Amino acid sequence: MRFLAIALLFLSSWASASKLYIPMDGTQANHLKAYGLTYWILQQQVPVDWLLNYRGGSFLCEYNSTIENEAIVRGITYEVISDTQADQMSAVIASPASNQDLMRLEQFPKIAVYTPRSESPWDDAVVLALKYAEIPYQELYDEEVLNGDLSQYDWLHLHHEDFTGQYGKFHMAFHMHPWYQAQRQECEDIANKHGFTKVSDLKRAVAEKIQKFVVKGGYMFAMCSATDTYDIALATAETDMAAAVYDGDPADRSVNQKLDFQNTFAFVDFLVVTNPWEIEFSSIDINLSTRPIPRERDYFSLFEFSAKWDPIPTMLTQNHETTVKGFLGATTAFRKEHLRPNVIVLGENREAHEAKYIHGEYGRGFWTFYGGHDPEDYQHNIGEQPTDLRLHPNSPGYRLILNNILFPAAEKKKQKT
Repeated sequence: MRFLAIALLFLSSWASASKLYIPMDGTQANHLKAYGLTYWILQQQVPVDWLLNYRGGSFLCEYNSTIENEAIVRGITYEVISDTQADQMSAVIASPASNQDLMRLEQFPKIAVYTPRSESPWDDAVVLALKYAEIPYQELYDEEVLNGDLSQYDWLHLHHEDFTGQYGKFHMAFHMHPWYQAQRQECEDIANKHGFTKVSDLKRAVAEKIQKFVVKGGYMFAMCSATDTYDIALATAETDMAAAVYDGDPADRSVNQKLDFQNTFAFVDFLVVTNPWEIEFSSIDINLSTRPIPRERDYFSLFEFSAKWDPIPTMLTQNHETTVKGFLGATTAFRKEHLRPNVIVLGENREAHEAKYIHGEYGRGFWTFYGGHDPEDYQHNIGEQPTDLRLHPNSPGYRLILNNILFPAAEKKKQKT
């Protein structure tokens, strides 16, 4: 009889459990795969509630055994809770006294990654995150962008790309390497096919196509050199900053007097670097030779935003840690004096007076720039092995990337209401 009573009590409790809750605080065994599970749940046409600022930005959805099995297979910490428990959770979040909110996710975003077809000697942190989290994506490059394929996607990622047409300014160090020659040839072939005499003109046209994608409501996320070189390409539309070694003719000596900041996303009043042997594009990036921060003190802090009044920056900064390890890149961080007044700084290194993680609106769309190359590899050198995210399942730096993956799903719902 005692065994039967216990069994009935267990069944009664199980029958009333109707929500699957995914905590995202320090109790979560695998934060990165939790994003992939959330994306997968949306693919099953099951809505997910993103609980902003609640235990690290947790997720909640209707319970079913298929979702639970998927969580088990992926090694994700979860709880099965009752409607009553979920209602209590919602009451806490809705309270005016709490800096928390609930954002409904309904549609999974279609994701595109901008990347060359030729082999690269470096990895892409976003691709690593997508693969590890098991989130599907499609690759495209200049030709697909020019052909209008961006209209098929909601979210576009740009990483280690040079939109100024200078091939990363790697000529002096790597011009004899096969990977450099292959990437240069790929860009020149595409430029010739589409009637451009110079790769810098090709890249500017691609940047303008991406700009139109954002204006129409697209989401662009960029890291490393794709951040500042994107805006530089827009600002140099009427002049030439590339030296002859890159495009066959010298840079315009008056290029810095001819910069047009009217259409840039994030940066204004910067100067470009025309010296072909200096691996720096402009005054936007923090120069590593003069950067005063040693590695042991290189951290950036995430700002806390009002979940109820500023849901977008709140979503983008969801994390189980508010201080994140810094990391270097071809573009490491951004000088604050070059930011537009309406740019939202999501994360900064106060000691170095630099912005690391920034966001803004453009037309009907949004962009986010994240300085640095790999959040779990402080100084990733060309040719090194990619980061194994199985060793970093709770990386707060990679969580910021994956916040951006889910952001369009929430914003779509917001635009409809």
